[in-house]
Amino acid sequence: MSRRRGEKVSDLTTQRLSLYLRCLEELDRQGTDTISSQHLADRFHFSSAQIRKDLATFGEFGVRGVGYSVGKLKVSLIRILGLDREVGVVIVGAGNLGMALADYGGFNQKGFRIVALFDVAPGKVGGASRSGAPILHLSRLGEVASGQKVQIAVVAVPAAAAQSAADAAAGAGIPALLNFAPARLRVPPSMTLRNVDLRTQMVSLAYRLAATRRSAGPRRDHL
Repeated sequence: MSRRRGEKVSDLTTQRLSLYLRCLEELDRQGTDTISSQHLADRFHFSSAQIRKDLATFGEFGVRGVGYSVGKLKVSLIRILGLDREVGVVIVGAGNLGMALADYGGFNQKGFRIVALFDVAPGKVGGASRSGAPILHLSRLGEVASGQKVQIAVVAVPAAAAQSAADAAAGAGIPALLNFAPARLRVPPSMTLRNVDLRTQMVSLAYRLAATRRSAGPRRDHL
């Protein structure tokens, strides 16, 4: 059954759709015309049942006994994920992280466009990233966001400056915020906030490693 109008789709579902799209793009480059959910699952380590469930949320895409058309399903997922139109992105913070994000190839393709970076440091304002994105003063964020129809602001500043960056993005009318700063931000109800906490993920991995060592027990040397 397809999704009813107005029904919410979870973040986990959209994240999986993004992974499916990446796999379909690879298959398309390889010249694969059709693929079944089981073969897709086997090849990319997914669950075939989950794939069918996720896709069925948005309609019927496969043909029984044939599978999915790689090209058609790819186009459908691009449309569903909103990547069939260009999404303007700005980065607040032109430090090491901000510059690395600006030059990340995945941002400047597949529907996203880095419009500019913003900072307040005189030594950075007026420069540009390696990919050519200009570094502008934060005071120009509203002007640029309006003129370039920016939809997403990325916060890549230290924790102490993160709330001010979020406030500037909200004041500029930018509807979505991706926060890389290790800080809990307050944003208006109209703004969508997503946090990327790299340290939390590293700590989680450290715990898994420690748990594996504990479950293995003490090492015993045999004579």
